[in-house]
Amino acid sequence: MELRKRDYHVERPLMNQEQLEELGCWTSATRTHQWRTWFQCSRARARALLFQHLPVLAWLPRYRLRDWLLGDLLAGLSVAIMQLPQGLAYALLAGLPPVFGLYSSFYPVFIYFLFGTSRHISVGTFAVMSVMVGSVTESLAPDENFLQGVNSTVDEVARDGVRVQLASTLSVLVGLFQVGLGLVRFGFVVTYLSEPLVRAYTTAASVQVFVSQLKYVFGLQLSSHSGPLSLIYTVLEVCSKLPWSVMNTVGTMVTALVAGVVLVLVKLLNDKLRRYLPMPIPGELLTLIGATGISYGVGLKARFGVDVVGDIPAGLVPPAAPSPQLFASLVGYAFTIAVVGFAIAISLGKIFALRHGYRVDSNQELVALGLSNLIGGIFQCFPVSCSMSRSLVQESAGGNTQVAGAVSSLFILIIIVKLGELFRDLPKAVLAAAIIVNLKGMLKQFADIRSLWKSNRMDLLIWLVTFVATILLNLDIGLAVSVVFSLLLVVVRTQLPRYSVLGQVPDTDIYQDVVEYSEAREVPGVKVFRSSATMFFANAELYSDALKQRCGVDVDHLISQKKKRLRKQELKLKRLQKSLQKQTTASEGTSVSIEVNTSVRDMESNNVEAAKTRQASTGNELEDTAAGGQEDAKAPNGSTLKALGLPQPHFHSLVLDLGALSFVDTVCIKNLKNIFRDFREIEVEVYMAACHTPVVAQLEAGHFFDASITKQHLFASVHDAVLFALQHPRSDPASPVLMTKL
Repeated sequence: MELRKRDYHVERPLMNQEQLEELGCWTSATRTHQWRTWFQCSRARARALLFQHLPVLAWLPRYRLRDWLLGDLLAGLSVAIMQLPQGLAYALLAGLPPVFGLYSSFYPVFIYFLFGTSRHISVGTFAVMSVMVGSVTESLAPDENFLQGVNSTVDEVARDGVRVQLASTLSVLVGLFQVGLGLVRFGFVVTYLSEPLVRAYTTAASVQVFVSQLKYVFGLQLSSHSGPLSLIYTVLEVCSKLPWSVMNTVGTMVTALVAGVVLVLVKLLNDKLRRYLPMPIPGELLTLIGATGISYGVGLKARFGVDVVGDIPAGLVPPAAPSPQLFASLVGYAFTIAVVGFAIAISLGKIFALRHGYRVDSNQELVALGLSNLIGGIFQCFPVSCSMSRSLVQESAGGNTQVAGAVSSLFILIIIVKLGELFRDLPKAVLAAAIIVNLKGMLKQFADIRSLWKSNRMDLLIWLVTFVATILLNLDIGLAVSVVFSLLLVVVRTQLPRYSVLGQVPDTDIYQDVVEYSEAREVPGVKVFRSSATMFFANAELYSDALKQRCGVDVDHLISQKKKRLRKQELKLKRLQKSLQKQTTASEGTSVSIEVNTSVRDMESNNVEAAKTRQASTGNELEDTAAGGQEDAKAPNGSTLKALGLPQPHFHSLVLDLGALSFVDTVCIKNLKNIFRDFREIEVEVYMAACHTPVVAQLEAGHFFDASITKQHLFASVHDAVLFALQHPRSDPASPVLMTKL
């Protein structure tokens, strides 16, 4: 549909920065010292701080019992049904006994109920976090350290005890990092993890999870690999032992295959009947119950050698202090896990907050997640975050608040106290199958490659580098490499912005790139230049080079030629002075005093034609010639490009569109001054336009404005600067104000 053309008429005076500040009564913004409010004490502030750091006190008294309770109860029950098998499976993924997955599904969830600000995310065990914990426990407590006897069997009790201590201490450290970062309001750190980076990282982590579960699917005993290329070594070892698995562990493979097929069919059925079912069919729970019953009735462990979960102690374990001796070896892993866990939680939290119209406090989320891990670590839990699948179920089942989370944690508590020991005959291959099937959502993120190839190839580069680095260098080093690479890419992109020469769109005050807009025309005599990025120390020189290149004039060569010819003129004048003195002395016996200023500024004002005239003068005309030479030396146009026989630029004014500047540094200020100096050397006046007020204040603070560059060279818009340049080519910026009509 064509836009209707309407007359647009504005009449106002041309405005430079000085006039704009006077008209708008500009005053510098007063700086507010927010830290002063931190030390104020009052009853209202104490109440606000209490509600801020303990949000349950703010929303629980306003809980709508009739409207929300039923939905929260159903959502909590649905999440608990999912959390039971996932807790058992993800503990296995972390290299720990399955019961510790149940502990990690109870304590952190209840703590988050008290301190969290998101109403819909489901905190607890998560595949990515579990595999990161598993890489730590298996690298610091490998099976090789617990071999015993002649058969070289692994002492699983001793190994599990050490790994539990490692995981719980790691959870405490993760919690300390998250609480500390939250209290110093460091929640913005997650902004350095872009969406392509997070998606690529979770995709690579899902591949790590998949490979880690192959030993349970095929019933293999693998060596513990850690560090760079550990995934490659694990895959090679699985491939080398696969023939032995086919011959000796058929029962384990069949168990995993059947469980996987059942889980996939149930998920497909849920997708098919989604609109007709009040809640999804609990496929994982039904599969676990069925597999446990079959394993107990058939005797899969005794008859077919299928590895099972084993004893699950009933009841809760007493709290235990973390081991300070492990802090030094775990601190690096803890920071990485803390950042990744928070990034996943806050990303999901903001998605649900936008969808349902409430706000999530990123700093309080850090504190809530940190307290969940800190207190959970004291009660033998491993680090947790939130699960995407459970969060979606909690929302779709009617959950409105974290009461649903409290309900699910109480349901898990009942299982821990009374029902946990019933799953002692559950095959580990079934848990592995459940983990692999649940990776479907994250593995589907490989489709990002195709979409990013079409939409943004820089983001695709970040995605690929993150994925490859995480696969090859492991989860911790891979994340560090990914963040550093994405930040370096931002710096590179600011160093390589798009530089444009602008032209006026006919009958408007709009200026666009003449390459992109075919109807945009350059204003005769005025060159308008724009950069798409701010100018700072890393790209200031590139800005200057691009400006000189796009202007179509070799500025540096022209300046050097001008200085060269001025030096030749200076030498000729010196020789003329000596010749005049000798001829005057010989002819009249007297000396004629000729004052020649040898400073650089006055030498540039000498006239070559006057020197030739003085050389042609003889006899009685010497005094008149000398006087004439002195007058010509003071002529203002003696050093012009035309007088020196040099080509003149095809434009008389240059306008710099500085609308993209968000800040300036000392290098930027120095570069702008150099641009003014160089273009004035070739008789081009420079103006600036569309500069934001904070940038103007920074220019003032950096002593950019002086006698030669004032605010009268800075205009409110590009159109103002162009009109002024057309009306006053090479003139004083303090000329009378003109009117502009559009």
